[in-house]
Amino acid sequence: MVGVVIVSHSLKIAEGAKELASQMTPDRIPLAVAGGTKDGRLGTDAEQVRSAIESVYSDDGIVILYDLGSALMSTELAIEELPAIQQARVAVVHAPLVEGVVTAVVEISLNKNWESIIVTLQEMDFGKAP
Repeated sequence: MVGVVIVSHSLKIAEGAKELASQMTPDRIPLAVAGGTKDGRLGTDAEQVRSAIESVYSDDGIVILYDLGSALMSTELAIEELPAIQQARVAVVHAPLVEGVVTAVVEISLNKNWESIIVTLQEMDFGKAP
């Protein structure tokens, strides 16, 4: 099953997004968070991101969503530390954090594959009402 990693400068924001997304589907979707620094401050930590990726990794793929630019940098550093075969199955998606996470878990619950989930997230216009 495709996994989702939520990277945020705030552990509370990451956990809140996870909680909300978990309510959107009856299935247990592999979700992990990397939020804040090791000492509880705001920020991101590449080691935490890598650990989150590893905790939900599967050959089906991983989708990572993040909140701000330096979270992206920490995520990219974490991905560089993974074996090349795993790097190939990790996608960082540029989408609004909460909407993207919710959309990803719904797509996963519909048994969509990793590639189609990425395309769906990239093609959605999150700024418009349906």
